[in-house]
Amino acid sequence: MPTYDHRLEFGTFLTPSSSDPQQVVRLAQVSERLGYDLVTVQDHPANPALLDAWTLLAWIAGATERIHLSANVLNLPLRDPAMLARAAASLDALSGERVALGLGAGAVPEAIAAMGGRRLAPGAAVDALGEALDIIERLWDTSGRGNVTYHGAHYRLAGSGTPPGPAPRHTIPVWIGAQQPRMLRLIGRRADGWIVSHFSLQPGDLRRSNATIDAAARAAGRDPREIRRLLNILGVFSEQREGFLHGSAADWIADLTPLLLEEGIGTFILMSDDEATITRFAADVAPALRALADAALAHGAVGQRVRRAAARAQRMEGIDYDGLPTSLAQHAVEPGDVSYQRHRAGYMRGGSPGLILRAGSTQEVVDAVAFAQRHRDLPLSVRSGGHGISGRSTNRGGLILDVGRMNNIEVLDEAQRLVRIGPGARWMDVARELEPHGWALTSGDYGGVGVGGLATAAGIGFMARQHGLTIDHLVGVELVLADGSVARASATENPDLFWAVRGAGANFGIVTAFDFVVDAVGEVGWAHFVVDASNLRELLVQWGHIVETSPRDMTSFLLTTPARRGQPTVAHIMTMVDSNDPETIIERLTPLARIAPLYTQQVQILSYAEVMANAADVDHGAVGEPVGRSGLLRHITPEFATAASWMVMNRDIYWLQFRAMGGATSDVPADATAFAWRDAQFNVVGFGANRERLNQEWDALAHHLEGTYLSFETDQRPERLHDAFPPPTLGRLRSLKRRYDPTNLFRDNFNIDPNAADLPTPAPDAAVVVGTLQEGALA
Repeated sequence: MPTYDHRLEFGTFLTPSSSDPQQVVRLAQVSERLGYDLVTVQDHPANPALLDAWTLLAWIAGATERIHLSANVLNLPLRDPAMLARAAASLDALSGERVALGLGAGAVPEAIAAMGGRRLAPGAAVDALGEALDIIERLWDTSGRGNVTYHGAHYRLAGSGTPPGPAPRHTIPVWIGAQQPRMLRLIGRRADGWIVSHFSLQPGDLRRSNATIDAAARAAGRDPREIRRLLNILGVFSEQREGFLHGSAADWIADLTPLLLEEGIGTFILMSDDEATITRFAADVAPALRALADAALAHGAVGQRVRRAAARAQRMEGIDYDGLPTSLAQHAVEPGDVSYQRHRAGYMRGGSPGLILRAGSTQEVVDAVAFAQRHRDLPLSVRSGGHGISGRSTNRGGLILDVGRMNNIEVLDEAQRLVRIGPGARWMDVARELEPHGWALTSGDYGGVGVGGLATAAGIGFMARQHGLTIDHLVGVELVLADGSVARASATENPDLFWAVRGAGANFGIVTAFDFVVDAVGEVGWAHFVVDASNLRELLVQWGHIVETSPRDMTSFLLTTPARRGQPTVAHIMTMVDSNDPETIIERLTPLARIAPLYTQQVQILSYAEVMANAADVDHGAVGEPVGRSGLLRHITPEFATAASWMVMNRDIYWLQFRAMGGATSDVPADATAFAWRDAQFNVVGFGANRERLNQEWDALAHHLEGTYLSFETDQRPERLHDAFPPPTLGRLRSLKRRYDPTNLFRDNFNIDPNAADLPTPAPDAAVVVGTLQEGALA
């Protein structure tokens, strides 16, 4: 009795009638609303009464959000495989990873020939399908993405270009519709699924065909469970029992139960264009079959994902892949998966993790933490929904716990402006969701940043001086602790943990929900000046003074880079004024506009959401390691400005950024949160290409700085903890670490080791002398 441990799924098979095309789309939407997993359409290009299947699937993808899509099945002789591979990858990207590729060798040779296709003998049709799979697989290969050529008996590809076309967003399953033994053996060797219709089968055919597929799979070194079994079913609901799938819902359940439990069918696809039939099956049959699967099958209706043999061959040593909880297996990413290239790296750091756990719920985070506990010898990185400057969201050979799927944004209390945000949301999404309410939540300066990382560090954004740090709006969190328990933390629940999360959260758990009280914010003044920074020292001093003495409703950032050959040094000044009054905006911006000669200027009145909509929705593909340092300043003094200007002129950095703090950020007592540097007026960040040179230069600035902001810090030397946390703060954090994470599970992001002795505070070094020499050189 075959058991394949597949997740039990249900689909619909719709007729792509050209007489009423919108009805087909509406039935697809009905299928999604009723909870079906899949919608399929037939493909008969020679039939003038039918819509083109591929065009229809694209239209359905745009009209739905969740349901998966496939042809049932595509007529390959009339579909060029190279173009089909590109079309499927494109639709996969546009639909959000919802495409499966159903293929057939062509059932009506006369119709194929009439449309200009080749008429092939049955054996040649199987060979041609095998060649098509070769081409599709090579074009979908994300490991190399180089030019693809192919010279077969049936298909030729002179060159695909580099890259060879759009990459699929996930491993697109290839399902083949067939019944003849030779094609079944091809399915066993190459395909991800077998599609067949029940009314075309004779008694015993299903068992014999499964055995043929399984034997071919084993001979090819595959696990037969890699191959999903999909059955098209056709029937009538009636009060009178008149045969197979013709009777009551109970009769349908009785007919389908042996197919589920004894024949290994993992997907039942209902062939019907009748909404009442589709509705009744979803309400009365599908739930009962799921319950039977839960009671009788080893892994229940949830099933167990079995990867392709080629993917399993790329697994890394030391990871119990087969012991991964079922709850995580469906969305986990391994080195052999197509989507691995999309998930392996961060925004600024390359990575090659052994396993990426993409949790979508609090319980899945609990399961992921338990899995990480069983792999204590491996690095554990935590990733939210966006990019990370410090690079701690990826690693080499370890685990990544990715909460990007937990991206919900929910209003809990309209009157209190209380919202709950998932850690995987991005700040541009948060701003967009809050805008219709006339609200905003201060965050960073880039909309592509994920909520989780920033909201456990501090959050120095464009409204910091007016509205404080992001963590200053946090009123509660839900998090999973190192022992797998779920805790709430707020001013009244686990207040010590709540204190630690706001500034050092990466050391204490995985936050699965953030509760914020947001601000009422209307349109804002937004300015971007590009100014001459030839005298960078003077520019920094003047800009710092203007920002410090300006009203709180103005927050300004400054970024500069070394001059390009033959061009002057320039600085970008980005400024937000929390007002929509033009006179107020001009009054605030005028001193900045006069600070140095202007090359370009842009002043607008925008919503906060429009300002934060500055990120491209692209995958991160960094290589190497980021080299960045961060610090906090009370004031931009002439001495510091001299040293910073020297670094820019000397090209030891490729960009230097200053972010204004002060104002509301300083209203919070230093001991109220784990982020304690409340008297700082500026955060300064520098990035370079050579770690040793940058560290040498930055360490020489130490006597100018107080503290650091770890979100922008890449130096992993233990002294950075003393920069980030004053001695009382660090002592308290270490004590809490011993309570909440005594075995130090969360250790890959500026670890507060519960058992380490604190290092003595570093003494001043020769930085004063260096600064004096630099000042003289620039005078």
